[in-house]
Amino acid sequence: MIDRLTLSDFRNYEDALIVPRADFILLTGDNGAGKTNILEAVSLLAPGRGLRGAVLSQMARQGGTGGFGVAAQVDGVTIGTGTNPDTPERRQVRIGGVSHAASALAEHLAIVWLTPAMDRLFTESAGGRRRFLDRLTLALEPGHAVHATRYEAAMRARNKLLSDSSRAWDEHWLAALEVQMAEYGGALHAERSQLVDRLNAMLADAPEGPFARPSLALSAWEGAERPLAELLREGRRLDATAARALSGPHRSDLIVTHVAKGQAAALCSTGEQKALLLSILLAHAGLVGQARGRPPVLLLDEVAAHLDPSRRVALFERLAATGGQVWMTGTEAALFDGIAAATRLHIEAGRASAV
Repeated sequence: MIDRLTLSDFRNYEDALIVPRADFILLTGDNGAGKTNILEAVSLLAPGRGLRGAVLSQMARQGGTGGFGVAAQVDGVTIGTGTNPDTPERRQVRIGGVSHAASALAEHLAIVWLTPAMDRLFTESAGGRRRFLDRLTLALEPGHAVHATRYEAAMRARNKLLSDSSRAWDEHWLAALEVQMAEYGGALHAERSQLVDRLNAMLADAPEGPFARPSLALSAWEGAERPLAELLREGRRLDATAARALSGPHRSDLIVTHVAKGQAAALCSTGEQKALLLSILLAHAGLVGQARGRPPVLLLDEVAAHLDPSRRVALFERLAATGGQVWMTGTEAALFDGIAAATRLHIEAGRASAV
């Protein structure tokens, strides 16, 4: 858990200090006050681009130094990330005062979030669902980020070679890149598939409640029954014409079904889709707790606003049962009635005040 969080020149915060005193950290205030900015800062303590997926230079405070910093105390270790004014798009990570790759953050914190933008998860492109699944996988498999990065790097290099019509293809270099894609792509697909299986098992054992129960499946790409390196080698000309690789785990999709209705999540109501997402998130928190010996940090942005009072109470009980730290935002303090022990902060114009 995060014992201490500090922000410097981040978004609309010149500086801020938050010291959680309970498992629930409740952030209330008007829209635009900076509640989600705090969740975004926490999300940067994991590998990746944070819950907004924003470019780094956008995170630095306007009128500030041009860089930003986010740091936290976690189990006696200080971890932090940020940028310098002279390199605003270069992310730096320090753990215990020593520079590290961003992937090393996963060894200290598992962080999962749910934002209003994710309400469209089941109706948007497959890429959004893959990124969602990868974030869940990363919380259990810290090496997943390395596999994803190396797979994408090899794929980009191969695409660049195939797109160069000014000279003949370097067959040996293409073959080497395709072997790398097969190696790291195989690891990606295996890790995703294992997580889907484990989530389904956890969801099957979950108690009945007010939230819809989903089942998950990971679709395979065309020709997935054959070795990927072979598919890539045979598909070079088609891939060159399409300007992208047509085979590989970047073509798979996460398929979610509402079990009780036997209906695809994309065809469910907005409320049902939110319930399905919450069920997946809670099951995942249980898996992380079992595997890592500690649950993930959950970031829930405006999640209570669309639930009726009985479902809110049920959600708070389920969240408390995870044993993890939960950061939640809302415009009104009344949304969190039913949570007894909490660190309650009012957010206004980039300042966090105890309530």
